[in-house]
Order: sequence, then structure tokens, then C-alpha cells
Amino acid sequence: MSEVYDKLMRCYNSVKNRISFTPEVALVLGSGLGDYADDIRVVDTLDYHEIEGFPVSTVPGHAGRFVFGYVGSVPVVCMQGRVHYYEGYSMQDVVLPIRLMKLLGAKVLFLTNAAGGIKQGMSAGDFMMITGQIGCMVPSPLIGENIDELGERFPDMSRIYDEKLQQVIRRAAVEQNTLLWEGTYMQLSGPNFETPQEIAMCRTLGADAVGMSTACEAIAANHMGMRVCGISCISNMAAGISPFTLTHREVQEMADRVAPRFKKLVTESIEKMHDIL
Repeated sequence: MSEVYDKLMRCYNSVKNRISFTPEVALVLGSGLGDYADDIRVVDTLDYHEIEGFPVSTVPGHAGRFVFGYVGSVPVVCMQGRVHYYEGYSMQDVVLPIRLMKLLGAKVLFLTNAAGGIKQGMSAGDFMMITGQIGCMVPSPLIGENIDELGERFPDMSRIYDEKLQQVIRRAAVEQNTLLWEGTYMQLSGPNFETPQEIAMCRTLGADAVGMSTACEAIAANHMGMRVCGISCISNMAAGISPFTLTHREVQEMADRVAPRFKKLVTESIEKMHDIL
């Protein structure tokens, strides 16, 4: 048994010894959605520190616990606080929570994040549904010995983001009269914000939004056979597009400002997923 799989199973057994709940949707709460779980019908919670060997986020504004409960009639596990590659964790640790939520029963991974906008016409405070991604700027979470118990050695990545889930999110946005961009998300390592020249590169490569998470999580989920969807909150326009200096505080403030609309869109989307799970 590989060290990575052994660690994952220790975490899984640690959670199963404490929590008796089977989620269908795993929701990763990005910046601005940290308190989303406070509004759902909570059944149980589990602090990351209580899970043997579990990586813990060091980013301000990111809590550190799983929340188990219901969004409408859909059983979910909410991840309050993700870990990032730039925090110094291995990529295997970064995606460990995703793999764990799949082992707990989740069929769908719903990713959210705060991202820098690149696409022409976008404004800070907009939302973008992720329809594709560029993740090759950071190490793949699948590097190393393949864990056959999780998935095959060379998984196809042609359709990481599930088209039926995209239709659900589109319908929710239309019903709420919410502007929803669609596009390609690109993950860079961080923690520094990008230079204007790097953003020009991202645009040339086809990116519509850029951030420091998400793509690696989607790869790990796809490897395990999860259906994946995602929405970025455009918390700022990227360097070279925005005339302003970028700061984490301003990113967080914008994400918090639009959080009520973001929460509503996420909730409506999950409720509508009930019929296709």
C-alpha cells in the first residue's frame, strides 16, 4: 500500500469513526463563502485538527472544518477552508480532502473560488462558471505511483466539467437573473499575484480567469470518477487589466460583498441537482 493511500485511509477511518452521514455533493467553499455552511441544515461538523494527518489551511479567512448537512433535500459535505499548494503542502496533501469526500460517498464535486478576471467585459463582482481549465502550470496530483484503488493510471481529461451540471447552473442563474460568464480557469502556484506579463501569457493560452486553486482538485476528482462543476467569483480584474495594485484584503472584501448573491446561486444550483444525482 502506498504512503499516500495509507494516509488517505487513516483520514477516512478517522472521519467514519466520528461521523455517520453520507453526502452526495462535496462543496468546496472559496473566499466569500466561508460562512455558507452556517445557513444550511447542519447535521454534524468535524474540525480538521480532529482528523489524523489531515492538512490544515493557514490562509486568513479560511476556516478549518467539514460541515455535514442538507441543502434543500440534497445531503452535502461543505469544506470550510481548503489548503493550497503555495502553503508548502505537497500536491498529494492539497487534494487529499477531495479524495476523502469521495470516499465518504460524494458523487459530485462543486468547486468555488475567488479568481482574477481576464476575459474582456468582465468586472469585479461577476461570476464565471468554469467550463474548462488549464492546470499544467502546477504539478499534477497524479504524479507518482498510481493508486489503482482510486482510478486508472492515465485518466481522460476531455470533459472534466460535467455538461449536465453546467446546464443546471445555467438554469439557476437564469431564474435568478444573475449574469453568469462561462470560460476557462487557469491555476498558477501563487502566493504572489501574477505580473501583467504573466496575465498576458494566460490570455494567450486561452484563460478567462486565473487563481491559485481548483484545477488540481478537479483533476483528482475526475481521476476518481466524480462529476465536477465549478463557479469562480471574479473578485478583481487581473494585473495589467486592472489599474490598481492587488491585495488579498481587497480580494476578500469583494468576495464578501457579493457573497449573498453567490450563496443564492450555489444553493439554487445544488437544489436543482437533486433530479440528476
